[in-house]
Amino acid sequence: MSTTEAIGRIPVRDVHPAVDGGRRPAKAVPGETFQVTATVFREGHDAVAANVVLRDPQGRPGPWTPMRELAPGTDRWGAEVTPDTEGRWTYTVEAWGDPVTTWRRTARIKVPAGIDTGLVLEEGANLYARAADDVPERTARTVLLDAARALGDDSLPVATRLAAALTPEVDGVLGRYPLRELVTASEPLPLLVER
Repeated sequence: MSTTEAIGRIPVRDVHPAVDGGRRPAKAVPGETFQVTATVFREGHDAVAANVVLRDPQGRPGPWTPMRELAPGTDRWGAEVTPDTEGRWTYTVEAWGDPVTTWRRTARIKVPAGIDTGLVLEEGANLYARAADDVPERTARTVLLDAARALGDDSLPVATRLAAALTPEVDGVLGRYPLRELVTASEPLPLLVER
């Protein structure tokens, strides 16, 4: 197995750029944007997601950069990253199961069809409450907790309960603080940033 592959519940394979299988650093200049790609997949129908983490020459992780599937159905993910200073950096691809996206796909089908509505909405309330536990910003955490309360409120119409969980505000919080399960990380790859 090369240093660019990680095998877990969510495999991360074929990370690029990887010079000589990761034994030599990729190169960039400060401020240069380059694309990191990887193959990320999971058995079954549950949603996956991925991100890139750049670590600066002091080993500090920067904010992670969300990856997107480059072509639907290919399992090939990518994101553009930009180191901002000279030195020896590393980058890692993290992949994980995305239970909220899995739940949303199911809820958008079952709730309008009236299938297992109570169970689906209760599951969503629990997921949103779990997601809120890891949100450091009070205002953002409140957005998710409000959505969880609405999902669990039997006095509200079913469509209103579901709609409360699918707002742009909720999407924004989950985009910054996703609920991640079964995280698998690739081996760190070297990046030399020179003038």
